[in-house]
Amino acid sequence: MNPENYKILVVDDEPDIVEFLTYNLKKDGFIVDSASNGKMAIEKAISFKPHLILLDVMMPDMDGVETCEELRNLPVTKNTLIAFLTARSEDYSQIAGFEAGGDDYITKPIKPKVLISRIKALLKRSGQIVEAGESNVEVPNEGIYIDKERYLVYLNGNEITLPKKEFELLSLLQSKPHKVFTRDEIYQAIWGDDIVVGDRTIDVHIRKLREKLGDKYIKTVKGVGYKFSL
Repeated sequence: MNPENYKILVVDDEPDIVEFLTYNLKKDGFIVDSASNGKMAIEKAISFKPHLILLDVMMPDMDGVETCEELRNLPVTKNTLIAFLTARSEDYSQIAGFEAGGDDYITKPIKPKVLISRIKALLKRSGQIVEAGESNVEVPNEGIYIDKERYLVYLNGNEITLPKKEFELLSLLQSKPHKVFTRDEIYQAIWGDDIVVGDRTIDVHIRKLREKLGDKYIKTVKGVGYKFSL
């Protein structure tokens, strides 16, 4: 992966942190822009079209969670990777971030090499990065269709918007219908060993998927994990 092909938007209300992150990301070859608040982040994201946004949670006026929700409602950023960067490590804050559509949760302070490693891991696991827009793929009028190349999901012929982690979770379950994936298997496949997530993370993502797709496709196997049913 060539960092020069990837754009990162750094969003934080502390100038020293923005300067520190920007310096280290540019040093590693990334194209970087920055914003000091949520409103500016949305404006920059629309024009800059980053592949990944590093988003501080604790900001005045519009915090990171609210900003993430707004970004997920915009066609141009609905599939953009979003990693929360914050000094807070409480489970409730992580859950709020994931529910808003975040892909990762990185706790400050963090060493530059570790941060770069996390960013590269996120970009690698995200698969093919595509621009948001209309797809010419013919999809069935009934049932669910997953276009893994374009990161799109269709339900009964209608496009469903999913954040990347929800898309990856659905794709994993759908890859082997009726196979029961354990929680450990899901953690390993979707988040990997280098990312620490709370115990409720999978439950939150499953609930969000069911809200969008209904209860038909994802089944709970109590005490074991989840499976995809046709």
